[in-house]
Amino acid sequence: MGSSPLRIEQFDTILYNSNLNPMGIPETVKKALSENINSIIRYPVDYYSNLKKAISAYVSCGEENVILGNGLSDLLRLSSSLIIPKKALLLVPSATEYENVLNIFGCDIDYYELNEDMDFVLDVKDFVTKLDSSYDMIILGNPNNPTSQIISREDMMFIADACKQLDIFLVIDEMYIEFTEDYKELTSVQLTKEYDNIIVLRSVSKFFAVPGLRMAYAIMNNPEYKAILDVTSTPNSVSTLTAAACIAMFTDDKYIQESRSTIHTERNLIFSAMSTNKNVKLFKPYANFMLTKLLKDDVYAKDIEDHCKLKGIIIRNCDNIRGLDNKYIRFCFMKPNQNDLLVNTILELL
Repeated sequence: MGSSPLRIEQFDTILYNSNLNPMGIPETVKKALSENINSIIRYPVDYYSNLKKAISAYVSCGEENVILGNGLSDLLRLSSSLIIPKKALLLVPSATEYENVLNIFGCDIDYYELNEDMDFVLDVKDFVTKLDSSYDMIILGNPNNPTSQIISREDMMFIADACKQLDIFLVIDEMYIEFTEDYKELTSVQLTKEYDNIIVLRSVSKFFAVPGLRMAYAIMNNPEYKAILDVTSTPNSVSTLTAAACIAMFTDDKYIQESRSTIHTERNLIFSAMSTNKNVKLFKPYANFMLTKLLKDDVYAKDIEDHCKLKGIIIRNCDNIRGLDNKYIRFCFMKPNQNDLLVNTILELL
């Protein structure tokens, strides 16, 4: 028998490690996929104009600045291919995918360690002092994964200014930004109007709960780089059905508002419910997930992970994330009754 016990059968498996919107697939997406099934006889490029129009309206940018990609990893690789970076700077901790992509290009990586005593909030002024012209690229998650912390637009502008002066290409990953409060005031999309050295990446996977559609997009205001991407990127990388589905989801205001309201409520409730326990340190979340440090001496992330599995709850053990260790876990916010089970299950060991 394996070391991990089987879950108790009356519990459904809940993927608290996936960071997906608990609302599930929008009904508008299901309808669009059904109604456009015959469109697969056509090449998807016929749909790209309308898709870019939908994106530009959704994020408030010019259609000419929209770049389509087959998932966020694809756009990370495309962004890196523009620079072929020899040296890059990453935050620690941050998404492991950044390091994986840079390694493909044989890039040397330096790390800027976020301070736990500052709740892993980026000290922007100190960060900028570490920059120099030896860096070709910086990748920042906003919100950052796994810390769920944010960088204000004013601070991001400060970083973009420093990068511009040093000829550093700034990649801003906004995978989770739609889950945050007042995200339209936080997003860096508007900065692309002023800075040609930044690219903002977005994905539909998490907020619209459709990772299988494999669609991401980027905003960049640099005609030279855009021309390179038009030549070098894979043509027809977004499928016809994906394009039709995404056009529908970007105008689904009911789903968007209900999702943001649900996450806002559950984020506050979970943080409040767990904050009274002295055996955990919570890092106030701004995205749809929370990083938690276990303070009880004899309880480790693997213990919580295994205990949660008994009830079908799959959380993220962060012991293999650079900058964290076996005392950290991360989990997202799901539906109210599921979240009650999550909180109670975790606290049973603390």
